[in-house]
Amino acid sequence: MLTQEHIKELEDKIGYCFKDKNLLKQALTHSSFVNEQRINKLPDYERLEFLGDAVLQLTTSDLLFRNYPEMREGELTRKRASLVCGASLARCAETIHLGQYILMGRGEETTGGRNKEHILADVMEAVIGAIHLDGGFERAIDFIHRFVLDDLEEKQAFRDNKTLLQEYVQREKGAVIQYVLVGESGPDHEREFMVEVRVNGKTVGQGMGKTKKSAEQQAAYKALLAAKGKE
Repeated sequence: MLTQEHIKELEDKIGYCFKDKNLLKQALTHSSFVNEQRINKLPDYERLEFLGDAVLQLTTSDLLFRNYPEMREGELTRKRASLVCGASLARCAETIHLGQYILMGRGEETTGGRNKEHILADVMEAVIGAIHLDGGFERAIDFIHRFVLDDLEEKQAFRDNKTLLQEYVQREKGAVIQYVLVGESGPDHEREFMVEVRVNGKTVGQGMGKTKKSAEQQAAYKALLAAKGKE
């Protein structure tokens, strides 16, 4: 269950205190949890997700429009899509360990629901919608800039490194690429992961990150730099 301590802990992480705690609770409630409640059914996050997605799209569009005056409409659209896609939002959610706060049914939880990319992305958008309703557009924008659009250039740089490395490795027929978790450090709420990327069993790059996925991206980036240096 989501206790008052959990709510306070999450509010401290995101730097926003809800006046209406029920909005945050709704943003964290998956439909599987609602379906298990035979009495006093709660609303799930889907309506808040709808609202949060619209706020996120507008905020991202505004930032890109102002920061990239030379870009044409098509390129702006592609850049926005990459920043607010499910994978990107899930990585943002992982940095604040959002999955551990989600209310979900037993069945969903046993199948790894707390780590599912689409659920993490949906809840991230629902939290944006909840902040917008509770504190207004400016507070929602502040959250988006802090947790979704922070380090914009770095996120752009790392976004496709795993794909680029895969394409590079595939030049050699039969090459096998693996990402291996080799270490973890820090307390539970501030874990850092170390990942090695290996090609045919040989380590070609190593990365650190607050999530396994970001560590993999870092490792792929290092591998690409090393590969280009040898060309």
